[in-house]
Amino acid sequence: MSTKKVKVAIIGLGFGAEFIPIYQKHPNANLVALCQRSEAKLNELADAFGIDKRYTSYEELLKDPEIDAVHINTPIPNHGEQSIKALKAGKHVACTVPMATTVEECAEIVRLTQETGLTYMMMETVVYAREFLYMKELYENGELGKVQFLKASHQQDMDGWPNYWPGLPPMHYATHCVGPVLALTKGEAEYVSCFGSGTIREELIKEYNSPYAVETTHIKFRNSDLSAQVYRSLFDVARQYRESFEVYGSKKSVEWPLIEGKPLVVHTAKKPEPEIPEEIESPDYAKLLPKEIQHFTTQGVYDSEENEHLSFTQGAGHGGSHPHLVHEFVEALVEDRSPYPNAKQSANITCVGILAHESAQQGGAIIKLPEFTLS
Repeated sequence: MSTKKVKVAIIGLGFGAEFIPIYQKHPNANLVALCQRSEAKLNELADAFGIDKRYTSYEELLKDPEIDAVHINTPIPNHGEQSIKALKAGKHVACTVPMATTVEECAEIVRLTQETGLTYMMMETVVYAREFLYMKELYENGELGKVQFLKASHQQDMDGWPNYWPGLPPMHYATHCVGPVLALTKGEAEYVSCFGSGTIREELIKEYNSPYAVETTHIKFRNSDLSAQVYRSLFDVARQYRESFEVYGSKKSVEWPLIEGKPLVVHTAKKPEPEIPEEIESPDYAKLLPKEIQHFTTQGVYDSEENEHLSFTQGAGHGGSHPHLVHEFVEALVEDRSPYPNAKQSANITCVGILAHESAQQGGAIIKLPEFTLS
């Protein structure tokens, strides 16, 4: 393994705190700075983890020549603007989902990576979760046979979440279900068609002028016979939290459990009918990681009653994905290669959601993905 070290700063210390010890333990990373608007929270975490460089100003942090890369974990409306600022300041960027909130911001991030040669990676948890890695292993080993269809959902009750969440159009935060359907085959979305269904409460509708309780999108893959279906709900739908991903192949198919914590169901073709389905506990994939960070697939900062973050507790620990995300980003920089998902792939995933909502507003109209999102 290379001895090169990437000097990283973490921006935003709510969910972002989860990544502090992972970067500290990664053999090719050096966590040099933290940034948080609240000085009290900043000092509390920086003291706890022994980090000297502390910034309450993102703009000041970007002037620091010691920092090679930033990992952005701020509220969704800030992602695009802050990623653009970092690339213009000469920093590599890892950013939590989604990439941005507009097609224009996505385009600018892609343009800047092409212009500067800097690396951008959207830190999509689902495509590094153990369940996805299990299905990916089946796919790469040929056990699924020909992939025929992909399906995913993300349903969550967001009542009580603060700031910009109330009334958010479901497809504006769709990367957790769009990401895996595209990532399995490294496919690209060519066009989308989406329908809205149902109606949320009046006080929620006025926030974004979006009435839909559920949005369901069909994604047509580019240069492929595949399509996928994804659906998303945030308010006024009775459903336990669920981020599901299902793949249907000619030899085997894998379906997500209906209840959180239950095993995956693997269907094998041509067996006697009662023997076709089998419940499978997804293995952990810590073996893919450096030994120093392997234990983070099953534990982290927010895994106790004293330390809880809604996105982590509702997200079932994000399938052990956090150390895999850090490793992919850091190793891409060390090896001077493109991470998955890179800027174009992240834009393709993110723009599916943005354009799907536009499609719903137009009664299901077909909308093509922009050229800049395609390889």
